[in-house]
Amino acid sequence: MLALGHYNSTQHSASQLLPRISNDSGGKVEVRVAVEGLSRQGNHTHGEPTTSGAIVVILSMTLGIISNIVALFILANAYSLQRRRTKATFLLFASSLVVTDFIGHVILGALVLRLYLSGGAHPKDFNDSDRMCQFLGGSMVFFGLCPLFLGCAMAAERCLGVTKPLLHSSLVTKTRTKICLSVIWLVALCVAILPCFRLGSYTYQEPGTWCFINVLSDTQEVDLVFVVLFSGLGLTSLAVALVCNTISGLTLVLARLRRKPGSHHSAKSHDIEMVVQLVGIMITSCICWSPLLILALMSVIHSYTGSIGEDLSSYKTLMVMGVRLATWNQILDPWVYILLRRTVLRKIYLIAKCHAGLRANELGRWEASSFRSSEKNVNQV
Repeated sequence: MLALGHYNSTQHSASQLLPRISNDSGGKVEVRVAVEGLSRQGNHTHGEPTTSGAIVVILSMTLGIISNIVALFILANAYSLQRRRTKATFLLFASSLVVTDFIGHVILGALVLRLYLSGGAHPKDFNDSDRMCQFLGGSMVFFGLCPLFLGCAMAAERCLGVTKPLLHSSLVTKTRTKICLSVIWLVALCVAILPCFRLGSYTYQEPGTWCFINVLSDTQEVDLVFVVLFSGLGLTSLAVALVCNTISGLTLVLARLRRKPGSHHSAKSHDIEMVVQLVGIMITSCICWSPLLILALMSVIHSYTGSIGEDLSSYKTLMVMGVRLATWNQILDPWVYILLRRTVLRKIYLIAKCHAGLRANELGRWEASSFRSSEKNVNQV
């Protein structure tokens, strides 16, 4: 979704213009002409984004919008047909997650596309922060924390439902679920607007087409605290979700092993479906968000201590790669609900079982034929 490398041609222009400098009497004039030409060409290069980059942004937005709409339709249909309260609570959380991803994908994609088509911020303005940058940076923090918080809350709710079903039925209600959702969005919003109170700052990041917390240049104590808060909350949410999903999965596996042959529990199949989806969400969030959270923490620590040195360009490149990976979370999350539904899982299970059965039959026929041929050879002897 983000663009790289529309400043690189400036250095190439410099190499073309420098040979014009000479030591004769007109050297000063030629130096001035060369510098002016370099300035004009650098500005011209900066203002012309590549068409392929804009196409990538548009395709990414389109894919994300379609994915979220399909997932939201599936979840809304399942919610309207669901009568079990525990499943309805999970679907309410899941629908809120998809809606949040959808809104975030549209807002962030539109802002990045606007910056990209306008040529992005000039390198000399990277340390400045206008209203556009403030809103884009705050949106990235808000729509980054919300999915992590929601995934953590869903994992905790399912862990309670699987391990303590009676306590879950008495504590978890639709009203309390809505209150929990409101608190999650409010906490994420409070963290995102901290720079408005001078507690941290948002700045343009390389290559000038996105904004994020200031982690690489002129970092202050408030920037360090802000990044530690953001990354700490995100990584803690992932860790809690990992623990809760592990406990839920082990509990369901043990219940499956203890179940008597021939018994059927539809409730457990629903729990398995929900836990499988939660594991999918957790894996997606870990892959997409962990690199950016860790890189931001490492970058701000090295920048604040002044030890970043020659690694500055490497950290800039890694930050761009990290945020590109994070944007895929809003695209991949919906596919967890599209692909990991109980009907789809059942079909996959039946196909795998049928394939395994065919292989077993082929192996049995091969062994039987081998035995008959061996017996025949023995009789002949």
